[in-house]
Amino acid sequence: MMLIDSHVNLHHEKFAPDREDVIARARAAGVARMITICDRLENFAQVLSIAEAHDDIFASLGAHPHYAKDHLDITADKLVALGGHPRVVGIGETGLDQHYKFSPFEDQVRVFRAHAEAARRLGKTLIIHTREADATMGDLLEEEAGKGPLRILMHCYTSGAELARRALALGAYISFSGIMTFKNAEDVRAIARQAPLDRIILETDCPYLAPVPHRGQRCEPAHVRDVQEAFCRLRGLSMEEGSALLAENFFRVFPDVTRPA
Repeated sequence: MMLIDSHVNLHHEKFAPDREDVIARARAAGVARMITICDRLENFAQVLSIAEAHDDIFASLGAHPHYAKDHLDITADKLVALGGHPRVVGIGETGLDQHYKFSPFEDQVRVFRAHAEAARRLGKTLIIHTREADATMGDLLEEEAGKGPLRILMHCYTSGAELARRALALGAYISFSGIMTFKNAEDVRAIARQAPLDRIILETDCPYLAPVPHRGQRCEPAHVRDVQEAFCRLRGLSMEEGSALLAENFFRVFPDVTRPA
């Protein structure tokens, strides 16, 4: 049975003391593939070095919407130049966040568009963070997808049913995290129950969002097993059925990731 964590933040300072032990625990838990995510361009070298050092870890390139104000000089050309590396399988995470508003909304939109163009030109998956910006995100997705083929992943989905419908209509995939296990997350579970089974993948977003029964602890990639168990209960699947289904979905949305032998 193969587990996959599609969104880890292994460069995070919380993993600095024991990163290799964290990776070893993930493998021992059955995690066969991980994508470690870039949140700022200045962190890309570290993110990429982690992926280059491990055959089972791949990388993304991008700037989180929180840091859009620090990336106003970002261009699709710059992202294309950096993102052509063979260990880079996704562009992002990028998107819109109206909850914390750490960057002006217009800056977030501008930076998002650069990522979308780069993903389209590279043929790599656009990894999207969106929070409290459903209508604008739906409009942007439809506009960007209308410019040419664009493979879309809605990461750590917590938005509403209407944005899910609009994204799915564009061929997007939706990723669910340990939030599914939270007591007050029935709205997220409702989307996870309804989304087409062939469009779902899972993640931890570690070190954040540790699932039950690890709430309050540092989240690790090994905890994706708990996320998958929750998802399988929700959809009436055995863990073996869930693993096979989710792996096929993952390798479709990230075709540049090599499959285990």
